[in-house]
Amino acid sequence: MSTTQTTTEAPQKNTRTLVGKVVSDKRAKTVTVLIERRTKHELYGKIVGKSSKYHAHDEKGEYKLGDVVEIAEGRPISKTKSWVVTRLIEKAREV
Repeated sequence: MSTTQTTTEAPQKNTRTLVGKVVSDKRAKTVTVLIERRTKHELYGKIVGKSSKYHAHDEKGEYKLGDVVEIAEGRPISKTKSWVVTRLIEKAREV
């Protein structure tokens, strides 16, 4: 007799994560993160830099200007904010 084991685990969701630099921390519980990426131009083949800014939720206000953070997509929190800061990758250097 063989017993079959059934698992009730839900399949894991693939959430989008991005890594970028905090460029503004002036809003309450929100940081603005600049994501820079390099892509090949479709027609000319030249490598060009593209950037996007995302508003991410920072509940405790612990991330400051210049920090490199990882953000993950989540539920919409406000009109422009649907990303959440998940972890700190690199602290900003003191000048």
